[in-house]
This record gives sequence, structure tokens and C-alpha cells, in this order.
Amino acid sequence: MDRRFEDRVAIVTGAASGIGAAIAARLHAEGAKVAVADLKAEAAQAAAAKLVADAGGEAIGIACDVGAEEQVEATVRAVLDRFGRVDVIVNNAGLMTFKTLAEFTGDDWLKVLRVDLLGAAFFTRQGFLHFGEKGGAIVNIASVHAVETSANAAPYSAAKAALLSLTRTSSIEGRDVAIRANAVLPGAIDTPMLWENPNVKSGAETIDKRDVGTPADIANAVAFLASEDARFITGTTLAVDGGRLARL
Repeated sequence: MDRRFEDRVAIVTGAASGIGAAIAARLHAEGAKVAVADLKAEAAQAAAAKLVADAGGEAIGIACDVGAEEQVEATVRAVLDRFGRVDVIVNNAGLMTFKTLAEFTGDDWLKVLRVDLLGAAFFTRQGFLHFGEKGGAIVNIASVHAVETSANAAPYSAAKAALLSLTRTSSIEGRDVAIRANAVLPGAIDTPMLWENPNVKSGAETIDKRDVGTPADIANAVAFLASEDARFITGTTLAVDGGRLARL
């Protein structure tokens, strides 16, 4: 495997399992020192230990509620204290809840927005503050729901749509300081979040097995966008959905 991230440091949020774990593993396998940021300390530390056991190198696990700005700041400080730099930030942490628009309260909305949008905004700010002179790469994990959505998931869909706008703004402001920002739109990915979706369970949303990808499919896309292979790509949105959006 290529070593595109040799001597580089990456932070991946929501990285103890699922898509985040696959992203962390891919970046680590390509030489990155990885900070696994996840809500629970034990899960984050176990995931980081697995990276080192599987591929050597260095990784740390850090407890971080991405919706709490002070925890985001503390996470970045811990990474700088340990590795001395930050080069890549992957905003993957996500929360999806299911109710009708009439049932969602303000607190319900804020709970999702803090994780799915503000968490990415907080880490983006830290990237702008702490990427080195050579800049860095931000990859935001959005969703096909940002473009085509379904009933009963309004806060998630709205947050992911806003995340695409944040990505574009980040690319504009990052241009003069060598910071690139791009977004990935995962489709149906084989994770508990997909199969525990009430719309899928009820049959309201049908999933063709041919449309189901793996976490590694998303990790492959992220590794490309975060690498120098994508040095001339910024402000873009890459759908990784098996062509599902083309048919919606």
C-alpha cells in the first residue's frame, strides 16, 4: 500500500467504529499518525490500540464530544502535545434521529446540529488555527441525505446539507493558506446506522443490496481527497453511493 501520509498526523472523529474506524485504519496503513476521537474514552483507546497492533506506527484514542467546543479544543491540544502537528482532519462523527417535523423539538434539533454540523465547524476552526505553513486537508463526511432525503430525518438532512455549504466556505477561505476542504456523500453503507434506520426497518425506504457499500469504500475516497493526489481538488462533493443518487 502507498505511504501517502508518512510523517503526517490525522484526526478522525467518530472513529471507534463503522465508517470512522475504516477511515482511521486506511490513513494509518498509509503512514499517518492517527488520533481516534470518539465520544467514549474506552472505545477510542481500544480502537487506537487496534490500529497499532494491526499495522504498527502510532495512534492515540481521545474522548471527545464534538458538539462541545472546549472538548474539540482539548482534543487538538492533546494531538499537538503528542505529535507536534496536525495535517488532516476528517469530520465523520454523526447522529441521526427519527421523528416527524411536528414531533421534533428545539432540543431535538440542537442535539443533532451540535454533532453533525457544529462539531465539523469547531474542528474546521482548529484546523485553520493549527495547520502548519504547508496547510492541511479537511474532509467532511456528509450524506446523500444532503441532496435527496426521506421523511422523519429533518435535522440530520438539514445538518448534512449545511455541512456542504461549510465545506465550500472552508475551501474559499482556505485557498490562500493551502487548506483544502472537500466532502464525501456516503450512500447506503453496511453499518448499524443503516440497518437500525426505522425507515429501512419498516420498509418505507427500500435498499437494493447492490446499492450497499462498505466502510472501506468511504475510506478509499477519504484517503484520496486527503492526499496530495487531490492537491488541485477543493470545495468539491464526492458521492460514494454506487450510483444511487443518479436514480433517485
